[in-house]
Formats: sequence, structure tokens, C-alpha cells
Amino acid sequence: MTKSPSPSVRAVALNCTLKPGPDQSSTDRMLDLLTEQLTGHGVECTRFRVVDEGVQFGVSSDEGEGDGWPNLRAAIVEAELLVIGTPIWLGHPSSVCQMVLERLDAFISETRDRGRPIAWDRVGLVGIVGNEDGAHAVAASVFQGVNDVGFSLAPGGAIYWVGEAMGEVDFKDLDAAPQKVVDAAKAAVANAVHLAGLLRDHAYPPAPE
Repeated sequence: MTKSPSPSVRAVALNCTLKPGPDQSSTDRMLDLLTEQLTGHGVECTRFRVVDEGVQFGVSSDEGEGDGWPNLRAAIVEAELLVIGTPIWLGHPSSVCQMVLERLDAFISETRDRGRPIAWDRVGLVGIVGNEDGAHAVAASVFQGVNDVGFSLAPGGAIYWVGEAMGEVDFKDLDAAPQKVVDAAKAAVANAVHLAGLLRDHAYPPAPE
């Protein structure tokens, strides 16, 4: 397997399932698949199940006492790669995923060295599961959100599995992930890690004054 051009690349994966732990989650299984590929490229991965972290609604980086978002935000800022895992509900990303995007909105106005937006030089990757058609719409929605706040997108950066319409089989119920999904994950992770390594070593120019 080809290794990352930057072995110190770090990733944060956010599981946006509606289920609190330790309930089994198909989104967790999708993130397992992506994490396996990431670690194969030498990437250090940290994962959070958002509903277990006490994240509050809002659009700032800290909504005050009891808000769990600052802890997740700190991990995201320290990483080069953000992986968002979400189920499909009624054809849309989960409400938890939408909350994450709303909290990321604060990145638009936050800067770091030389006035550079805080999410520049970071890469977004999305894993999607569901039992209805809608993966492309969900990917488009999440991609638009993370790109708006400054994340870059590598080719093929959305990996998904959708079951039979009105079926009862979830991704977590499969004996093994379909080979097509595994192949898509391999390609998406390779591209995302490559881009994250390049941006880590060769950052975007400073924001125009």
C-alpha cells in the first residue's frame, strides 16, 4: 500500500449517528472501514460519537458552560483531515451532522497565522450510510458546508452504502462490506491523505488583504 507523503498527518472522525453509545451504529462501521484505510497510510485517527460529547446547538466555537464542542474543535484544528460520518434520514444528513456543520460555521470568521482562515490546508472526507437513495444529495450538502468554511475536497471524497429501498438490512448487519465500497474507501482515503500531506507541507497562500 502506498504510504502518505507526510507520515505525521492526523485525522479526526466525527460519528453523526443519532444513537448514543454503546449501541451499534452503521455509521461506526463505515468509519471503521475508513479508519482502517487511514491507519494503513500511517495516519493517526481520533474518533468522537458526537451525541455522547454534550455538543450544544449554536454557531460559535464555544456556547458556554457544559458545551462539549470546544473539545472536538481543538482536535479538528490540530488535525489535517476531518472525516464526517452520517446516516441518511428522510433523504438528508442526520440532525447531528447538521449541528456539526452549524458549529463549523464559526471557522469562516476565525483566522490563525498571517490572517489565514482556520480551516485552510485541511481536507474533508465523508462516509454515508442509509437504507434509501440519497447518498449523492447528502454528500453534496455536507461537501458544500465543509468547503464553505474552508476545507479542501479530494477526488472521490464521499464513500457511501445504501441498502434496498424500504429494506430492513443496515450496513452494520452485513457480513462484510461490499467490495465496491471497500475499493471506493481505498481510493478516497488515498486521495485525501495525499492532499492533506501536500497542504501540510505546502500551505495555501495567505488570505488577500
